[in-house]
Amino acid sequence: MANLLNHTFTTPFQTAPFSAIKNEDFLPAIQEEINKTKAEIDAITSNTDAATFENTIEALEFSGAQLDRITSIFFNLNSAETNEEIQKLAQQISPLLSEFGNDIRLNEALFKRVKTVWEAKDTLSLTKEQKMLLDKTYKGFARNGANLPEDKKAILRGIDKQLSQLSLKFGENVLAETNAFELHITNIEELKGLPESTLEAAADEAKSREKEGWIFTLNYPSYLPLMTYAENRDLRKKMSLAFGSKAFQGNDHDNRENVKQIVRLRQQRAELLGYKTHAHFVLEERMAKTPETVNSFLAELLEKAKPAAEQEFKQLSNFAKEEDDIEQLQKWDGSFYTEKLKQKLFDLDDEKLKPYFKLENVINGVFTIAEKLYGLKFEETTEIDKYHSDVKTYKVVDENNNFIAVFYADFHPRKGKRNGAWMTSYKSQYKKDGENSRPHISIVCNFTKPTSSKPSLLTFNEVTTLFHEFGHALHGMLANTTYPSLSGTSVYWDFVELPSQVLENWCYEKEALEIFAKHYQTGEVIPMEYVEKIKESATFMEGMQTLRQLSFGMLDMSWHGINPTHIEDVKNHESKVFDATRLYPETPETCMSVAFSHIFQGGYSAGYYSYKWAEVLDADAFEFFKEKGIFSKEVAQKFKDNVLSQGGTENPMELYKRFRGKEPQPEALLRRAGLIEKK
Repeated sequence: MANLLNHTFTTPFQTAPFSAIKNEDFLPAIQEEINKTKAEIDAITSNTDAATFENTIEALEFSGAQLDRITSIFFNLNSAETNEEIQKLAQQISPLLSEFGNDIRLNEALFKRVKTVWEAKDTLSLTKEQKMLLDKTYKGFARNGANLPEDKKAILRGIDKQLSQLSLKFGENVLAETNAFELHITNIEELKGLPESTLEAAADEAKSREKEGWIFTLNYPSYLPLMTYAENRDLRKKMSLAFGSKAFQGNDHDNRENVKQIVRLRQQRAELLGYKTHAHFVLEERMAKTPETVNSFLAELLEKAKPAAEQEFKQLSNFAKEEDDIEQLQKWDGSFYTEKLKQKLFDLDDEKLKPYFKLENVINGVFTIAEKLYGLKFEETTEIDKYHSDVKTYKVVDENNNFIAVFYADFHPRKGKRNGAWMTSYKSQYKKDGENSRPHISIVCNFTKPTSSKPSLLTFNEVTTLFHEFGHALHGMLANTTYPSLSGTSVYWDFVELPSQVLENWCYEKEALEIFAKHYQTGEVIPMEYVEKIKESATFMEGMQTLRQLSFGMLDMSWHGINPTHIEDVKNHESKVFDATRLYPETPETCMSVAFSHIFQGGYSAGYYSYKWAEVLDADAFEFFKEKGIFSKEVAQKFKDNVLSQGGTENPMELYKRFRGKEPQPEALLRRAGLIEKK
């Protein structure tokens, strides 16, 4: 029987036919599409006509379209709805794709044609986007070994194959450790301080596991409320140490050797290609350009943030001493006393705010804001197939009812879904044969589930997370480029967080909050005093928060910005790096690197700094909105025309300057964070 994955989907908008796909379809379908793509590549290389932009660069760009569709479906499922069978398949499919990628990048005849076009680029009349595609295509080969002699190409292939397997293994270990832990409590006295909604969710979790009492897990919606509200310090300690020791327990899921192997292989790969370190290799294709730029950027922010962070830590320590006679503040005390002090200073806590943030209202709110800014309308539809009943599906149209995108939203934790929140795509936007083929975009989050007595009520942090991921989604949905590899979020990594982070700013604005922050029982709009307090408390402990982010960026650079081959002890290395940002006492039982999925599984290696980098951009960009009004059509249009629709078609700094009229200034971020005086 024909495998439906190998054919154009006949579903509405050609969406993924999830319910008709069986796990066993993936491997043969991918093998077949690899063969078809190889035939497309052969057609390019055997073309007797001279190499041109159209018959080589464009032909290569549009090859393997169905392979891209299938693999995006497969790997998105592996993140959002995985099981043992899919994980086993991933271990087979990843090396296949890695090998195939190398077959293309190390194909001499193909590279020869690409190089011919690239060397003639100054004589060709190409658009900016075509120039970018040509540059990206050539570098895709050169940066992956096309200029290497045969023996070194073979070494490179081996490294890439190992890296793809190690990174999968790393992620599986973290997920296995997350799923393996449960804190089972049968005495309600131990859970003093926890909100009713958290207790109800923990009781539901216990019931689902056929146990009495309450169960807490290392998934964020379970873990964070316990760390924030549980008065029982021993319980907080137990959870904190369990969370911090994931993949660091000397068992089958220990990631220490994986970390060392990954960084050594990355270094070896960089050297093979003529770069000093992995960071030098990565940053060549980023706005920052060099490790030196990144390190001085992090050092500058550290210098500004550290005095504030130390002051805040002292304030928090004194408060814990007054409250509960705590002699030494520990990591597991941080969230608890920060929340207590915040309540004391601002009389504001998540439990007061949550009734105003019913998930459905927040979703409608972010949709309304997207409509006000960009003229988009979101129509929920049942005609689009889903991979899980939790998923909501939408058809997105503009003010003239033109079809813009398909949007999937998946909000609640479940066993087969990794922690955290992310945006992804099932199909890129591109233009071909006179048609503008529109994208299929998805956001995946892990928000508190509805319980038997309450709908899903979000913490304010979850509200900003939803806005963040939706900002990425807008970048994907509003894409309007010719080539799929330059479309949507296919931009320099330190630019990709701008659309997501800038949208978070609306969560703090009265005009925006009045749209969606309504009490789920009474419909009452959030009181103005709460809005004021949200704004005031937004920069509460910002110094400590900044220090924490900087410590992650510095840890990342310490693994990738130097030659790591001498590093024997993962924990010891990490501790030395954290010395510069350390506030809490060291905990020998925990290690962050072994569960730092962003850099060892998620593509952020030598790139974690980009969160802070993009914050500079977003603070500067939002000051522009504030100047003209947060729903200014003029500024929104400029942002859409120069950032959201342009993808990676030009150098991001050029796009940014066209939107803003000037380069971004770090002062905007420091002002917003309260680390320097507002002007």
